[in-house]
Amino acid sequence: MIWIRVHSCPFAVKKIMSNIEKRKSEHVEIVAKDASMDRRKFYFDDIQLVHRALPEIPLADIDPSIEFLGKQLSCPLLISSMTGGSGEQIKTINRNLAEAAEAEGVAMGVGSQRILFDDPAVAASFDLRSVAPTALLFANLGAVQLNYGMTTDQIRSAMDVLKADALILHLNPLQEAVQPEGDTDFSNLWKKIGEVVQGLEKPVIVKEVGAGISRADAELLIQAGVKIIDVAGAGGTSWSRIESARCDDPALGELFQDWGIPTPQALRDVADLDVTLIASGGIRTGIELAKAMILGASLCGMARPFLTPAMESAEAVRAVIQRIKKEFVTTMFLMGVQNIEQLQGNKSLILKS
Repeated sequence: MIWIRVHSCPFAVKKIMSNIEKRKSEHVEIVAKDASMDRRKFYFDDIQLVHRALPEIPLADIDPSIEFLGKQLSCPLLISSMTGGSGEQIKTINRNLAEAAEAEGVAMGVGSQRILFDDPAVAASFDLRSVAPTALLFANLGAVQLNYGMTTDQIRSAMDVLKADALILHLNPLQEAVQPEGDTDFSNLWKKIGEVVQGLEKPVIVKEVGAGISRADAELLIQAGVKIIDVAGAGGTSWSRIESARCDDPALGELFQDWGIPTPQALRDVADLDVTLIASGGIRTGIELAKAMILGASLCGMARPFLTPAMESAEAVRAVIQRIKKEFVTTMFLMGVQNIEQLQGNKSLILKS
């Protein structure tokens, strides 16, 4: 980790800590202000669903609830990982997201907690149980940091700050390759992920950040003992493009801004494997959420739709969640599907061309 490289120079520690904090603030600002960071490729539009003119059930009887990791959710929605740090705006974003997740009965993942290892003062932005006492909360750290000194004890401490139900280890080789400060040693990482899985008492979720998990990757992760994978495919927010906005020469990040496996294809590629799937990447509506569930997902993540509302208030975030829920329930109704059991993995709901 960073503190090993600069541990003999306290001034360097302070400088790098401020750089991490600055980077997180830049990420939020770039995504919020530049709509082109959301690539919005509409990959789910290629999937058409069967409409039932005779759904044969009342709309009021549709039940979109689901159990995930032992907690009941009002619908299979995850507020995906965004940010974390000591800045007031970042604290506000996370607290508004957590408060909304609690009120609406959906899951939430926090942004990378790596900064905790360098600056304990940022813990407040991850201490969310006061506003989300029962919500399903996921801690989050970059898997590549296992090659830079991150230990299982440090991972536990990050999870303890959040009182997390599970840990997300994210994979982001493209982002790290483009990022000026990137950590790019991804060697033998699946084995180290396996050691974390064996060493932790709580579930480990492995996810990409927008370029997708291939079948080969999924098979390695399953071999390592991972039981939950977020395919996090291409089609939504591009971290390559975000990092390009922070570079003196943005050409590399712009070239790879649409690199990756589209989320629907990533789901199809791994749906038959013995692993629980989360889908994220380009999901923006309740219809797309339903399509991802039909392709095999057990939970669906969205981030970009919640960022701007989270800067405003928890109520603004709740309004977005309520809209997505309504769209999702309406989609189920129009297919004559009463509950998640009838929806998930049901390929007969896809219109054949």
